[in-house]
Amino acid sequence: MTTYRVGYFVGSLATHSINRTLSKALIRLAPSDLEFFEIPIKDLPLYSYDYDSDYPAAGKELKGAIASADAVIFVTPEYNRSIPGALKNAIDWASRPWGSNSFADKPSAVIGASPGTLGTALAQQSLRAVLSFCNSPQMNAPEAYVRFNPDVFTSDGEVTEEKTENFLRNFMKEFRDHVVRVLTVLPRKP
Repeated sequence: MTTYRVGYFVGSLATHSINRTLSKALIRLAPSDLEFFEIPIKDLPLYSYDYDSDYPAAGKELKGAIASADAVIFVTPEYNRSIPGALKNAIDWASRPWGSNSFADKPSAVIGASPGTLGTALAQQSLRAVLSFCNSPQMNAPEAYVRFNPDVFTSDGEVTEEKTENFLRNFMKEFRDHVVRVLTVLPRKP
């Protein structure tokens, strides 16, 4: 059985982010042939093309982490009807300098949680537009706008509601199938 390495981004820098909790749940519910590691974003300076000729260590580590992944998944909150600045900054670092876009041909998926009823729908729309420009083949369905309820998610990522658990388990199965489809067409790069 082939194992696929999945790097995941948590769009929030907060230690107790509900999206960090959601990422734990997704990992617990994912098919066994997916292996996960977090791609940290909190230590990146603000991107400027002034760095393009001499990337700092944090930028090189980010690009290296993405390169070591077969696929990426973004678990993000919604800030002011869009994606958090720290996440956008990480994407800017990963997609530069021009001609060395780390997301090109990298299968991806987007999901997010919010206590509100829209469940990060607008952030995901913004993120999908950015990832399209970065040439990252995205899983377009099922979409997943999770309304976070602390009675449903434990801090260690267990899901206590069967309907939500089944939905997230299916989302992760569909993500795995997406990764396999994309990598069948665009084989892994050494």
